[in-house]
Amino acid sequence: MQSAAERKQERLNSGLENTLTAGVYNAILIGFVLYGFIVNALMVNFMTPVFYGMDYTAFLIGYFVCVFAGTFCARSDKPLMSFLGYNLIVLPIGALLCQVMPAYTSVVNEAILLTGAITLTVMALATIFPHWFEGMGRTLGICLLAGLVLSLASWLIGFSDNFLVWGFAILFTLYIGYDVCRSQVYPKTVDNAIDCALDLYLDIINLFLKIMRILARARRD
Repeated sequence: MQSAAERKQERLNSGLENTLTAGVYNAILIGFVLYGFIVNALMVNFMTPVFYGMDYTAFLIGYFVCVFAGTFCARSDKPLMSFLGYNLIVLPIGALLCQVMPAYTSVVNEAILLTGAITLTVMALATIFPHWFEGMGRTLGICLLAGLVLSLASWLIGFSDNFLVWGFAILFTLYIGYDVCRSQVYPKTVDNAIDCALDLYLDIINLFLKIMRILARARRD
């Protein structure tokens, strides 16, 4: 399976021409990002009893099957297939939120506001100063891989992962700026708008999850 970096490079080398104006392209992109969060919000509000307490093994199998299928579909250059892939990733993440958010009830609203403020700030900075972010891709990829390895080590050995939570929060914040910049380089097509929306959705939802953990730990301490 292609890495995220390879898929992004493939978009650049696709040979497609712009089919949309910048305004329409960005409106579609932002619309799909919001769509993902609306779907997740509806799932958390109405489907938490379905997923909360679900058998963990069955949940993980379903989660990874959907995510891998969604990643495969998102590689397509056909908008409908990319939209299917988007949903196959958004829906299992919504199910994950249904499982974890009841434990963070006291900090959810604060986490939403903080995530929104950080996201809007970084998006504005990426638009005004794209050179700050556009060369970060390889460094961010290496940091993400290192963070995943350290997370696995933390789980196996049992050392504190407090610094990792902060590190991932910073990493996904920078990824938002990077993916905003990259989204403006690709040919302006509906398919690329959906693919870039998925990149941003994943950046923001991961940042939100890390911020919830940080706030919850701060409350306990």
